[in-house]
Amino acid sequence: MSEHDYDELGLVAGLEIHQQLDTATKLFCQCPTELREPEESTRTFTRYLHPTRSELGEIDQAALEESRVDREFEYLAYDTTCLVEEDDEPPATLDDEALETTLEVAQLMDMNPVDQAHVMRKIVVDGSNTTGFQRSSLIATGGAIETSEGAVGIEDLLLEEESAQRVEETDDGVRFSLDRLGIPLVEIGTKPDISTPDQALEAAERIGMLLRSTGKVKRGLGTIRQDVNVSIADGARVEIKGVQSLDDIDDIVRNEAARQVELVEIRDELEAREASVGETQDVTDVFEGTDSGVIGGALGSGGSVMAVPLYGFDGLVGREIAPDRRLGTEFSDHAKRHGAGGIFHTDELPAYGVTEAEVEALRDTVGASEEDAVAIVAADTDIAEASIDAVAERAGTALEGVPEETRDALEDGTTRYLRPLPGAARMYPETDVPPVEPDPSEVPEPELLTEKVERYQAEFDLSAGLAEQVAYGTHMPLFESVVADGIDPTLAATTLESTLTELRRDDVPVEALTETHIEAVLEMVEDGDLPNEGVTDLLEALAEQPDRTAEEAAEDAGLGGADEDEVREAIAEVVERNEAQVEEEGMQAFSGLMGECMGALRGKADGDLVSQLLREEIQKRA
Repeated sequence: MSEHDYDELGLVAGLEIHQQLDTATKLFCQCPTELREPEESTRTFTRYLHPTRSELGEIDQAALEESRVDREFEYLAYDTTCLVEEDDEPPATLDDEALETTLEVAQLMDMNPVDQAHVMRKIVVDGSNTTGFQRSSLIATGGAIETSEGAVGIEDLLLEEESAQRVEETDDGVRFSLDRLGIPLVEIGTKPDISTPDQALEAAERIGMLLRSTGKVKRGLGTIRQDVNVSIADGARVEIKGVQSLDDIDDIVRNEAARQVELVEIRDELEAREASVGETQDVTDVFEGTDSGVIGGALGSGGSVMAVPLYGFDGLVGREIAPDRRLGTEFSDHAKRHGAGGIFHTDELPAYGVTEAEVEALRDTVGASEEDAVAIVAADTDIAEASIDAVAERAGTALEGVPEETRDALEDGTTRYLRPLPGAARMYPETDVPPVEPDPSEVPEPELLTEKVERYQAEFDLSAGLAEQVAYGTHMPLFESVVADGIDPTLAATTLESTLTELRRDDVPVEALTETHIEAVLEMVEDGDLPNEGVTDLLEALAEQPDRTAEEAAEDAGLGGADEDEVREAIAEVVERNEAQVEEEGMQAFSGLMGECMGALRGKADGDLVSQLLREEIQKRA
């Protein structure tokens, strides 16, 4: 899809960055923030959630639409799950560690903390919260970040609880896991100052760097999510939820702008055709005895076929509005929200077992000409009726252009309909949690990652590449901790960024290694109990059996510091086995024998010592 002139389109975009904090406990209880495997759950319970009215008596439209789909929510609980997570006990006060980290983030973006932070309830009835709402608190406002295309203002910074992890769809609804529910999460909302896809990506990268600079955020897939708000001058604001990768943001903005351009052009064409949406009708009789597997399956189980005539829509329902997505795909997304598998429409028929004769009969039944389109849904009668009504409603908004809505980000950089945009009615005060007064005066401003890179080079004599790897890597806090305890910086950096990476590539289960394991191995080297060359073998041994201590693993694997006599004896044996080569080549035999000596010692001796003693032994015999 070709690039547009975004100034001419009037592109406006803003970001909402959601980042999990790496705290010891959750935001409103003392449960740990570690993720668990679903197989570890010890029990389950279920909930049915419904929207409530705001203090003004209003119901949020997004929550109302969600509640129209009758679903049972099942929750996996663990031996660490508490009554707060189950919504059987009032929440505790805001976690102090989470609040302090949030204030650090505020400093990095030159934001102004609020005098008093109040917790609010945000209605969420998709099952991702056992309560039917998410707790959220405004911590700071104002501020800005810089990009190469100009400053991007920061609107607000909120501290809120993470939602439950969606595990799978069930026959009755959705299964969630409670391990993630309640992990502290910061939400950073920018002002709509972004005017190009590239600027959106740059702004997201800058915010991500600032967050990681605290050294107190979780890392890995799913720990940071980006929402993007996009509109063009003739379009409407669309909120795109759940962009998992920073690298996808520019494509998301680019594709959404192009989608809105197409929808505006479709609107103009529909207006020129004086198009309209007809009444929904039951057309089950048209498909009696059909060869279509989808339609026949629905009718065979007692279902119905419902249709809506789209006058003047011929050729436009099948028009592509984004890569591999058409206007008809938008209609189908709305039908799926009400339980249907999808829709058929006359821009793509006859196909899927539907014959030309059935298409003609369908047109005759609903009063559609060749200039019109018809959309149909085949499903259980209740589902078919609700789904075709949703299709008709979405077709009606096509006459107006771009609907304001919330959309779900897909892996290919496109989006699909999720729900209407939420309104102010979804927020109301949380009366169970007392307000707090943030005190930024006691919170030191974190060092930026870019500044860390420069310091690591100057203070620790790391190369530029290794310094950047450490500063931006997941082990940065551990690196700083062990170096502060006296570990050699180069040893620590290469172990964390090179050795662990190599072990992972060799399919060693390095995820089983804890920080305690790694610290103990590095301390053994620093104390002279393990040569540098034994680090890889010892970490591998610990990864395979993580219940052992580093000292136990070293002893079991025969690793550890050999005394000089033992090293000299091993080298002498190697040289003796290769006596003919030594007599012929002299010191030129050194390189080949060095590797053999290191292998014979199996990480028991430092390479410098082995090198020195091997040279001495060769000189004796050459």
